[in-house]
Order: sequence, then structure tokens, then C-alpha cells
Amino acid sequence: MVRMTGKKSTAKLHHYVPQGYLRGFATSQERIRVVPLDCSRPPYTPRVKNVAAQNHFHTVGEFEEPDAFEKVLSEVEGQALSIIRGFANGEFPPSEENRWAFAHYTALQSVRGPDTRRTIEHLRATVVRLEVGVGGRKNVGTWIQNNLGFDPTSEQEDRIWDEATQPGGPPIGFSNLAHIQNTVETAIELTPYLATRPWTLVRFDRRSLITSDAPVSLVRRPDDEPWEGVGFATAWGVTFPLTRKLGLLMSDPMAMLEGVGAGDPRVQQFREMVLAGRIDRIQSGTTAMEKFFNTHTAESAREYVFHHPEDERYVPVNLPEPDLLNIKPMGGLVDMDFDGEPLFASD
Repeated sequence: MVRMTGKKSTAKLHHYVPQGYLRGFATSQERIRVVPLDCSRPPYTPRVKNVAAQNHFHTVGEFEEPDAFEKVLSEVEGQALSIIRGFANGEFPPSEENRWAFAHYTALQSVRGPDTRRTIEHLRATVVRLEVGVGGRKNVGTWIQNNLGFDPTSEQEDRIWDEATQPGGPPIGFSNLAHIQNTVETAIELTPYLATRPWTLVRFDRRSLITSDAPVSLVRRPDDEPWEGVGFATAWGVTFPLTRKLGLLMSDPMAMLEGVGAGDPRVQQFREMVLAGRIDRIQSGTTAMEKFFNTHTAESAREYVFHHPEDERYVPVNLPEPDLLNIKPMGGLVDMDFDGEPLFASD
């Protein structure tokens, strides 16, 4: 639990994409171009401080300082921005300490946004809808007793049945504290999948990179089917635009270990080589690499694409629709209507 003492002012506007990071895509006056994925909304050019932020996104009353997590994030972000500056100045590959630190920052950035919170709320609502709907109306009282811990009245049963079985499930909120706990735990789990990938630092001269409100993108394997999911353990690569002129590609470590079993000692040897930076490389940015980065960045965006005001030509033409859900349950039971009868007969 984060505990901080002393009477200090509480920050109100909390960024889920760091201001320091966004400055790498902004003008010297800290202006950045915002392109909403909602095509009915025109692009605009605000200051960085007003981008990718929500009021009290990390405020937690349980902490002695309600914005304690925001301050902890600032320390993590400060270290990461220092590492990015080092990359820009030729300090690549990073030390193993900086590699782990930046891998953790990347993992944290991938799960800290409102899309993660909305996805978890959606998945939980879907699970509740299935549990209640499959059990039938006559068993909703038992479900309430087992899951909510009280004996409901008939009116309460009716209300919970109606809310739970409506399309999309019941309105379930994910608290700031729960979101922070999930963010921290998930980032810790994901960090090794990033640190142990070979890293390629791509430097651009004539062309530029864009970024988004979800700047860490997973690249599918070439032979994956479109319907197959992709995760940090299975992705061919991970792209992360660091500045408008600098991109990081974390590639597939298994591509160099084809045919080698998991228990083979060469796997551990290769892992040690990766962590030592001996597989990393620096590459000059080409037109193909710019399009590769920018296409995946745009496809991973949830609501907004960001870019330097002079880089509009590098934004892909066909942007996706806005969507705060990064995982979607399959059809079948999820989409069915419930008529009040138990789906399965009891013994």
C-alpha cells in the first residue's frame, strides 16, 4: 500500500499517457495535434497538459494522500524519459537495469489507460449476466446470497434480475483502487515478456512517427488468423513510438530459437544474451518501417491519435472506429436472451 504523509496540494488532472512522453511529439510550445477516431469530431491542437487525461483518474481516498499513485507514476515516468533521452543520445543498448526499468514502464503504459478499466468492467458484467441468466429467475435469490451477501426481497430480486440480464449485463464500476491494483499487478506479470525480447531502436530522419492514447502495440505473427487473439507472450513483436523520430521494436525471441526445446540450455543462454543487450541493434528508419510503426499505432488507438502538427501526412488514412474494449467475448451464450428459465435442468 502506498502511504505518503504531509499536507500537500492534491493533483486533480491525471494523465494516462505521460506529459513528458507526449512532448516528444509536440512543438516547442507544447502543442500537439489530436485526431479523434470519431470522424464526426474534427482534429484540434491543444497543449500537452490537456491531452490523454481525466480528472481524478488515480485519486484514491484510502491513501493518506489521495493522489499518491499519481506521484509514484511520476517517478517511474521520470526514469523512463531519462532512458529515452539516453537512447536518443546513443546510449543503446541499455544496461540490464535500465532494460528492466523500461520494460516495466512499457508494460505499465500498456495497461494503465481507461480502455483497460472499461474492458474489465465489461468482462465482469458479462460474467454476471451469464451466471444470473443461466441460473434462471427462480435462482437469482441464491445467487444474490452467495455473491452479494444478503437475503433479498422479491423486489430486489426483480431489479437485479432485470439489470443483470439486460444486453451488456449490469452496470459494474471498477474503482480507482481496484484499477491501480490491477495495473500494478499486470505490469509486473508482463514485464519479463518485454525485457527478454530482442530490441531494435529505429531512428528516423526524413519521416516521423505518430502516437496514440494506447501507444504500445502488439504485432501479430504473419501466419495468425484474423480471428485469433494476440498477447504479450504470443505476439511477433511489440512496437512503441518513443518520440516522433525514435521507435522501439521488441521482436520475437523464438525466431532465433526455431526447433530448440524449452528445456534446452541454449534457451537460458540466449535469454542472458538478450538481457545483456547483445542481440539488440540500431536501425535507420525507412518508409516501410515508418508505415509499419504508424499503422500498428493507429490500429491500437482507442479514442485518439496524436502527432506533431507538421506530421499529418504520416497518419494512416483509414483509422479505426473508437473502442474502449480491447478484449471482446465471443458470441453464443454471451449474446443470448434469457427468458427466466434455467438453461440447464437441475438434478
